[in-house]
Amino acid sequence: MSTRTHTPRSWLREHSELGVGALLFLIGVLVLTDALTMDVDIAQRGPVGPKTVPVVIGASLLLVAVLLAVDVLRGGRGEAEGGEDVDLSEPADWRTVLLLAGVFLGFAVLIGPLGFPLSGALLFWGAAFALGSRRYDRDPLIAAVLALTTYIVFDRLLGVPLPGGPLMGVL
Repeated sequence: MSTRTHTPRSWLREHSELGVGALLFLIGVLVLTDALTMDVDIAQRGPVGPKTVPVVIGASLLLVAVLLAVDVLRGGRGEAEGGEDVDLSEPADWRTVLLLAGVFLGFAVLIGPLGFPLSGALLFWGAAFALGSRRYDRDPLIAAVLALTTYIVFDRLLGVPLPGGPLMGVL
């Protein structure tokens, strides 16, 4: 007969779904706070105002977060999908995660001064590089075509204004 010792680290690993519940709870609080502090013009009021959907979504997020936390604390665990080929005994690939986070942060910083076509190309190329592609001849070209196509579809065809940056006069 063996006794199992539970260290705080092993307890957290066994209850990792609580992190998802905490994230859902924080997002729910953020959505509810934003919805309840929203200024609504008196002329816009009706039976269903602009606050209704955000309040319902925020309350739903809080409810799901609480239900998930209760389920996890009662011993419930999410099961991996049948086709999922992730080995949970292997450590996380933090290099890839940090590279992707850096690429997204760089995109957010560069979209203003460079515009979407250039910063989007850097985003797509950086994501491909972070995920393991090392085709230096092909990847930048594909990223540029993908970013330019995305810009044209959203800005010109759908009417969603995206910053063009220095290429604004050319496009």
